Amino acid sequence: MKTNHTLMIVLAALTLSACATNPTGPSNMALPGTGKDFNRFRADDLSCRDFALTQIGGKTVNQQYNASLATTTAVGTVIGAAVGAAAGGGQGAAIGAGMGALSGGAIGSNTAAISGANAQDKYDNGYYQCMYAAGHRIPVPASMARTYSQSTPTPAATSSTYYPPPPPPPTSPR
Repeated sequence: MKTNHTLMIVLAALTLSACATNPTGPSNMALPGTGKDFNRFRADDLSCRDFALTQIGGKTVNQQYNASLATTTAVGTVIGAAVGAAAGGGQGAAIGAGMGALSGGAIGSNTAAISGANAQDKYDNGYYQCMYAAGHRIPVPASMARTYSQSTPTPAATSSTYYPPPPPPPTSPR
């Protein structure tokens, strides 16, 4: 009777962890480049999504997340069953398997989240590289988006101090 209760808890945990999904495209939107037709942008977007998918091995981020979750949960179940069998025999194996699946699901959820985030980063990089190469605008961090107008001098132009290059090393031929 207790084994059925443990099994129900394990199934509930696995069901809840399976509800987590990642986006199926880039994290941020790209915009059409200056003078680019929207239909050309849409075609480039589809092409770049395909390119980005090949950069992460042809599996979507969700597929990679689910595979990582399943593998980690299965390993946790097997290890839990082995520990349970070693500790208490037949009933201990069932309880160990249940606890292994539960802890494996929790650990697997964290591992899968990290795996999904890594895949999403790689996908985004491939997508943005492709869209940029096609002449479209992509998001950049604010720290990289410095713009200088014609009236604002660049930092190099404001420096009035000239420093000559250092002398050659003493062992170099003259």
